[in-house]
Amino acid sequence: MKTVTFRDGCSVPALGMGSWNMGDSNASCAEEIASLRAGLDAGLSVIDTAEMYGSGRSERLVGEAIDGQRHAVFLISKVLPSNATFDGTIRSCQASLKRLGTDYLDLYLLHWRGGVPLEETVEAMEHLKSRGAIRRWGVSNFDTEDMEELDALDTSCSANQILYNLEARGIEYDLLDHDRDNKVVSIAYSPLGQGGELLDDSVLGQIARTYETPSGIARPAQIALAWTLRNPNVLSIPKAGRRAHLRANLEALSITLRDDDLRQLDAHFRPPQHKTPLQMI
Repeated sequence: MKTVTFRDGCSVPALGMGSWNMGDSNASCAEEIASLRAGLDAGLSVIDTAEMYGSGRSERLVGEAIDGQRHAVFLISKVLPSNATFDGTIRSCQASLKRLGTDYLDLYLLHWRGGVPLEETVEAMEHLKSRGAIRRWGVSNFDTEDMEELDALDTSCSANQILYNLEARGIEYDLLDHDRDNKVVSIAYSPLGQGGELLDDSVLGQIARTYETPSGIARPAQIALAWTLRNPNVLSIPKAGRRAHLRANLEALSITLRDDDLRQLDAHFRPPQHKTPLQMI
């Protein structure tokens, strides 16, 4: 299975499982838990969540899903910028750990940049790391200038979680290269886009029909996911709320896009020619 490696040498599968909007409906919780457990059984160790998701409901659901399997999980959560003071970061981490039913996180992220000085949040992250409450820390939704400011403060940032898919390619202009060169793993959220419009694209569908997966002809979503996985420093975390979707995501790992298809995707979903504001959702 393709992997990505953090600056401390820890390697994880390049395909993980997101949990945004999980735990919001009692009717779907059982299937969401079953999907996460099926992913762990298949070797997808990375699960991403956040205190913001459902005001903690996602973390509780993830905690239930990993009960008894913590050793097999690379667990990520995030602190809200409004909580990212020194004391607030400590409290948020403790609350997340309690909801998740664990005593440490593998990776703890600042969800996006807010009004708290970066120095204060970094100090809190390092404090949590020294106590063993987190193994490593990073950021989310940071653009190149933000990362450069962070570089001037500290060199131990492990990851930057950012929006990345065929319709949101602005980070290719300079951010992806900056993070790779500084040994920061890029974590792609919403790699399949939002609202399903990307997956209805005719060119994506045309390319998908030329690939086979273990279950048959590839789907547009699998091509879109394989496209994000082509980058050696990108960890992609599509939502894994249903076992059928999880199986499809897993099969995307078997797809290596041909050069002609990559050129066709570039012609249809144009890569950036200049710097653009960082896209977020």
